[in-house]
Formats: sequence, structure tokens, C-alpha cells
Amino acid sequence: MEKYENTTGLILAGGRAQRMNGKDKGLVQLNGHAMVEYVLASLRPQVGELIINANRNIEAYETLGCTIVSDQLSDFQGPLAGFLSGMQSTEREYIVTAPCDGPLLSHDYVSRLHQQLAACQSKICVAHDGHRLQPVYALIDTSLMSSLTAFLAAGDRKIDLWYQQEHYCSADFSDCSKIFTNINTPEELAQASSYIQPLNND
Repeated sequence: MEKYENTTGLILAGGRAQRMNGKDKGLVQLNGHAMVEYVLASLRPQVGELIINANRNIEAYETLGCTIVSDQLSDFQGPLAGFLSGMQSTEREYIVTAPCDGPLLSHDYVSRLHQQLAACQSKICVAHDGHRLQPVYALIDTSLMSSLTAFLAAGDRKIDLWYQQEHYCSADFSDCSKIFTNINTPEELAQASSYIQPLNND
């Protein structure tokens, strides 16, 4: 497994989680662990730094041993606001993003995005599951911080629109599309407990 010291892993845990009855999805327990811990465990060996973007329950997230940043924009403005907070909080060259409710992230996730980004000489590489883009799974050059700041300041919030503006490329994950499984509801959480193994804390 390749480790990218120039890359910060940014875990998105800043949403309202309305379909989870308002519970903070990153902290919901899945087989004895907070759901965000599965994402942390996958990303930690792949990146030089980890940041969690959270807008509530900050103290609980701080116990997980990584930097916690909140949106500078109020009222839950979506993933781009989280991207910007992550960019503002790191000095590394790239951020790689993943949601807190996707516990099946692969151990070659970051390397595949980096390889495709280098091949297409772009500044944004977004994962594609074979059917559609997975817009919150992306590798982004932090030099785009000023572009994203201006985009948000203009009142825009659509992630796909910003990607198009910056001429993104995509990485093919069709052979492992299950890594994009998101757990959004109590019913999905109950089902996930039967097929997701508990973390090994050794």
C-alpha cells in the first residue's frame, strides 16, 4: 500500500443526517465502533494527515486523534464548504475526500485517484463507480482553494458545477463499486452490521 505524505485525508461528517433521524452519522455505532472509525482506519495508512470536517459533537470527534475543522459557512452549506475548510487547515498539496458514512473504503483508494490524476494532468480527480460519478470521493489540488472560495462566495453550492469549471477527470472504480456504499438510514445500518466486520484494534 502506497502512502502519500503530500495528501491530507478529509472525512466529511458535517451534514444534518436527516435520513438517520438527525443522528450524527459519523458517531453512530456499527459493530462496536463509530462509523467514522472505519473510514479513518482505511485512510490512515494512505495519507500523511487526517482531518475530520464536523459541525457538531466536536468533543466526541476530538477523541479520535485527528484534526477537527468546522465549516466557515453557516447552516450546513454542503460538501464544498467542508472541502474549503479542509484546504484551509492543511499545508499539504492535496486533499482526498470521503464521507463518514462509507465504511467500505478500499486500501488502494488514494493511489488509484493519484495515478489517474497524474495521467490526465488535471487538478481534480473524482471517483466513478462505472455508472456515475461519486462526487464526494475525490482528490483535489489545494491550489484550487482560491477558486473554491470564489465559487462559494458567488453563492454557488453545486459540486458537479465546480468540478466542471475546473476540468476534472475521473478514476474508474467499477471493479470495486461496493466501496461507495453509504449508510444513510437506521435500516441500512442494521443491514450493514451483518456484512461489515468489526475493526481490529490490535
